[in-house]
Amino acid sequence: MNGKIIKGIAGFYYVHTSAGLVECKAKGIFRKDKIKPLVGDDVEIELTDETPLTGNIVQILPRRNALIRPASANIDQALVIFAIVKPNPNYNLLDRFLITMEKQKLKAVICFNKKDIAAPEERRELEEAYGRCGYQVLFVSGIGRQGMDEIRKCLKGKTTVVAGPSGVGKSTIINALYPEANMETGEISRKIDRGKHTTRHAQLFALDEDTFIMDTPGFTSLSLGEMEKEELQGYYPEFAEYEKNCRFGGCAHISEPVCGIKDALAEGKISQVRYHNYVVLYEELKNKRKR
Repeated sequence: MNGKIIKGIAGFYYVHTSAGLVECKAKGIFRKDKIKPLVGDDVEIELTDETPLTGNIVQILPRRNALIRPASANIDQALVIFAIVKPNPNYNLLDRFLITMEKQKLKAVICFNKKDIAAPEERRELEEAYGRCGYQVLFVSGIGRQGMDEIRKCLKGKTTVVAGPSGVGKSTIINALYPEANMETGEISRKIDRGKHTTRHAQLFALDEDTFIMDTPGFTSLSLGEMEKEELQGYYPEFAEYEKNCRFGGCAHISEPVCGIKDALAEGKISQVRYHNYVVLYEELKNKRKR
């Protein structure tokens, strides 16, 4: 019997199959070969009991990809969720998420939550900053159940990892899409205006036979790892069409004269928010190499 691992806790793996959810252990061969099953793995199992459904994982089918954070396999895309307000979006952190997904070759869809309590100009600012970058941008309300059909359309037929900082309503949105999840939503701490970490482990939820979503712990910071500063501009897709107007090859788009990116910025073709984040992250990567 084949299925997909949707949760792994303390050496037990819960496998979604046509017969139902099967609690499995991994065969010793995996430990011997130092292979660890991951949430999202497509696996072959053998049943050891039918009441309740239990079994053993006997084979991990070939992976399309494997992510380190969150530890998972066969992910098709990321739904990156931030709030429009309460808390206000941390643009620098949002760009870090987008860069992280690009590095892992995952398509990212940006979802801005809490549109029911946001002013039109706040939404317009986000549309101007991120709508022109080539990303699909959704505006929804998890509590108001607005925009859920749009999200479902994006998720259909895919395995999607849901990512974003704490307190932006990720669990609320997952509950709206899949009420059976019955997840903790957590309340924003009024004192620090930041959410509690309500998600403690990676888990897939089956929205449909071929549609899965995975919630992940909320992040308040995200490192760019071992990236070189010269790589960074490649993760800002809106830069590409203007780079040909730079005088120098290898232009960093910061202090060089005759720079196509800075000209496009001055003409309003590139977002001030995005460019500011690029400069901050470039300096961070440059200074990290000095230490």
